[in-house]
Amino acid sequence: MTIAITGATGQLGRLVVGKLKEKLPAREIVALARTPEKAADLGIAARAFDYDRPDALAPALAGIDTLLLISSSEVGKRGPQHAAIVAAAREAGVGRIVYTSLLRADTTPLSLGIEHAETERTIAASGIPHIFLRNGWYLENYAASVQGALAHGALIGAAGEGRIAAASRADYADAAVAVLLGTGHDGKTYELAGDTAFTLAGLAAEVSRQAGRDIPYRNLPQADYATALVGAGVPAPFADLLAAWDIDIASGALFDDGHQLSRLIGRPTTGLADGVRALIG
Repeated sequence: MTIAITGATGQLGRLVVGKLKEKLPAREIVALARTPEKAADLGIAARAFDYDRPDALAPALAGIDTLLLISSSEVGKRGPQHAAIVAAAREAGVGRIVYTSLLRADTTPLSLGIEHAETERTIAASGIPHIFLRNGWYLENYAASVQGALAHGALIGAAGEGRIAAASRADYADAAVAVLLGTGHDGKTYELAGDTAFTLAGLAAEVSRQAGRDIPYRNLPQADYATALVGAGVPAPFADLLAAWDIDIASGALFDDGHQLSRLIGRPTTGLADGVRALIG
């Protein structure tokens, strides 16, 4: 069995590779990366895999039994990039695709869901056996927010009382490994999220507790939050997206209490206290 991981030099990809190496010989794992040189420290074979060069994708997948398709980081380009990868996988005879999607990709109000749902349809139509890992929010997504709160004395957002069932990136990596190495998963869709949900006010309270000082949460109107993000150096188009996502979070887009993630990995997911401790460093 040979497993290939796209985006192997990214944060999630590196975690998956490290965990796979604990269970498989290195020769059975292949890193796929736009710049293979950046994968040299992974200790496994690396192949060039540039999403924007579709003609070179199928040769890079030669001999691959299972492909972990970690979604592209280029929001807005994921649809065609992922479609090219799926076509290449079919051409190369890849036996199975595991795709990291988004929590309730087919029904979420989050704009991120559009490309994920499109990719799921593309994979399903390919005829290749597949598993969808619909990942919820990463605790690490709040790293910049927490550091900003520590620097300026307040956590800001526009998510109101929306509950966020986040888990650590390591939790999601464990889920990917469980599916990649396990049996009986083909054809399944897993809605993955943290065991315990929190609001941004709850996040601020935990940051306050660990920092030893009061750091309140300030809920802002969507436009004001976007403006504040731009003032903090976030590019305007991305600031608008972040603010819009918070409005969706306020309506429950990131809440889930199905506990599929903890069942899949065989342990509780990372809690808020441990997550904040890691973010504070």
